[in-house]
Amino acid sequence: MKPVSHAQPLFWPFLAWSTVVVAGVAAPALAMLWLSNPSATAQLAPVSGPILALGLMGVGMIAAAAAGSLRIGILLALVTGAGLILLGRVLSLPPVPHPLAAALAFIIASISFAARGALFARTASDKGWLIAVFVVAGEAAILLTAAALPDALPDWLLALLPAQWASMAIQTAITGTGALAASSALLALAGTAAATLLVARLWPRRWPYAIMFTAWLGFSALVWHHPGSPVPNSDLAMTAAPAAPAGLHAAIAPDPMTAGAFARLLRSVEQ
Repeated sequence: MKPVSHAQPLFWPFLAWSTVVVAGVAAPALAMLWLSNPSATAQLAPVSGPILALGLMGVGMIAAAAAGSLRIGILLALVTGAGLILLGRVLSLPPVPHPLAAALAFIIASISFAARGALFARTASDKGWLIAVFVVAGEAAILLTAAALPDALPDWLLALLPAQWASMAIQTAITGTGALAASSALLALAGTAAATLLVARLWPRRWPYAIMFTAWLGFSALVWHHPGSPVPNSDLAMTAAPAAPAGLHAAIAPDPMTAGAFARLLRSVEQ
């Protein structure tokens, strides 16, 4: 047994799990409450994918790293996702048109995020959750910047982010054509999860890292070249308003990467 002086600080477990609650539950819930306010400039449905993806990532990755358990990370991420969906229904989200597709997207995303957290716990021991916090904060900052300023970041940068992959898959599942419309994103999440678990299983061998990074770059290229349906919630918009003009659909961006590309396309047509 380690001496107390060499053990982790006694407040670290409390800090780690507090971070899980704040980053994965409180922050997404507050964002949903704010966006459901009639005075808010944005609507909840078009950005529900990024919010839910960040909630799954915050809970799944940090919890798995803090507990050192893949199963705990997956379970807590799924519970969080279900809770956020229920909160969204109470607020202003319409019924999920593709529940099975949404469940598939949630499961694959949760496994992918928890796998990374488990790897951090495996390689960094009690400091793994800190690495998870920095990763979550970094991806969240980029994703939120892209959501607020669609043209500020290049599409290739967003294509590198697993959080963006999850956002694409979840958005298409809960507001439109189903998760299969973002099959490249689902494949990327599943593939990188498998590669990450391989690295964790074979640790401390270092050569599997080459497989993981190669898989990450390859799947990022797949998502970049095959982002899926450009407006996954177009079916929902057409159902709600059959006679709506086509320009209205352009204002409902499904996710930051496709929203930026769609905006640039509109500008080129107008010119």
